[in-house]
Amino acid sequence: MSRVLIVAHNTFREAVRDRVLYNLVFFAFLMMASAVIVGQISMDIETVVMISLGLSAISLIGLLIAVFTGVGLVSKEIDKRTLHAVLAKPLRRWEFLVGKFAGLAATLAVNTTAMAAGLFLALSLVKHSLTRGDLVVLVAVYFILLKLMLVVALAMLFSCFTSPLLAILFTGGLYLAGLFVSELRALQVTTLTPQMQKFFTVISYLLPNFANYDVMGAAAHGRGVAGTLILHNTLYTVLYCAMVLSAATVIFSRKDLK
Repeated sequence: MSRVLIVAHNTFREAVRDRVLYNLVFFAFLMMASAVIVGQISMDIETVVMISLGLSAISLIGLLIAVFTGVGLVSKEIDKRTLHAVLAKPLRRWEFLVGKFAGLAATLAVNTTAMAAGLFLALSLVKHSLTRGDLVVLVAVYFILLKLMLVVALAMLFSCFTSPLLAILFTGGLYLAGLFVSELRALQVTTLTPQMQKFFTVISYLLPNFANYDVMGAAAHGRGVAGTLILHNTLYTVLYCAMVLSAATVIFSRKDLK
C-alpha cells in the first residue's frame, strides 16, 4: 500500500504541475462567470441558468481531463521509457496502475472541488444567501466526480493495449454509449429477433450507466436526490472501477514492454 501511495503522490504532483489542468480550470471559471451574466439577463431563472451552466462546465472540463490525462498515464510512461526504470524497482504492475489511478482521482477531486467552490461563490453573489435546497448541487458535483473516476478507469484500461488516439476514441465512444443505456434496455424493434433483443439487453448491463449520474435538472430546480441513489451510485462506481482496473491489470501484466 505504501508503494501505491508513493505512485499516487507522484502522479498527483505531475498532474498539478501540468499547465493544461490550470488552463482548463480557468476556462471553467470563465464559463461560470458567463453563467452569472446570462442569469442576470434571463428573467426569473437566474439560479437555474447558473447552476445548469456551472455543472455542465464542471462535467465537461473534468471529462476532458479524465480522458486525455487518463490515457496518458500509462502511454506516456511507455513512450518516454521511464516505465522500465519504475518497474525495475520493487513495484508490481498492479501497484503502478492503482497508484496512477489514485493520483489522477485525487487531482480530479481537487479540481472539481475548486470549480464547485467557484460555482457556489457565483451563486452566493447572485442570490446573496445560500439555502438548504442548494445542497443538492453538492450531490450533483459528487456524482460528476464519481463519473469522472469511472472514465479514468476506462481510459487506463484502453491505454494498456492500444494507441493513445484509439484509447481516446474508445473511451469517448463508451462514454456516449453509456449515456443511452436506459434507451438500449427499453429497445423494442419488431425487425430484431428475440435473440438480438436479448443481446442488446445484455450489452446494456455491461456498459457503464452514465445516465444515473445526471441529476443536473434536479439540482437546478432545487429538487432533492434520494439517498438510495447516492448509495447506489457510490457502490456502482467502486465495483465497476474495481472490475475495470482488474482487467487493466491482467492486460498490463502480460504486456511486453520491450
